[in-house]
Amino acid sequence: IHDAVDTAVMRPFIQFYIDTVPQPIRQAVSNFFNNIDDMISAANDLLQGDLDRFGNDMGRVTLNTGFGLAGLIDLASMVGIERGNQDFGLTFGKWGFEQGPYLFVPLFGPTTVRDGTGWVARLFVGPVGFIPDVPLRNSLYGVGAVDLRAQYYEATKLVDTAAIDRYIFIRNAYLQRRRYLQYDGHPPPEPEDQQ
Repeated sequence: IHDAVDTAVMRPFIQFYIDTVPQPIRQAVSNFFNNIDDMISAANDLLQGDLDRFGNDMGRVTLNTGFGLAGLIDLASMVGIERGNQDFGLTFGKWGFEQGPYLFVPLFGPTTVRDGTGWVARLFVGPVGFIPDVPLRNSLYGVGAVDLRAQYYEATKLVDTAAIDRYIFIRNAYLQRRRYLQYDGHPPPEPEDQQ
């Protein structure tokens, strides 16, 4: 289902979006949604008890929201403040919840039980979910999905050319990245690596 819909509908639509929307506008859209991600990251930093990262992410949000036209301009990156990357799936992991099995959810993509639960939590507590105007809220969800898919467009083309088995390639890449993030870039050796 996923490959058929992605190939027949999403890829042509994303290619059209990339070809017709000027890059500065696409970047402003990405910056806007990245600013929301920075808010989510800050909340997760706080839930994990990491006050240094919380201050860093809140500094990004404050600077970009206050002086970057509600996040359309990423001033924080321009002055060297790195983006955070914490989410509810990682927070649940810090609290001791196991990752659970890997899932590939059609039209959503790769996840695990823990990370998928984190996405559900994000939908309920993210700022877009509190917009009472349903058409506006759903439009923002739609634009955010298009923006996210457009950001990964080149990576998708790489997977198509580099992977012998797309499913295994995506699964391994996803799980390795999540493990890397869970251990703040310093994962312990996996059991098979210790032999």
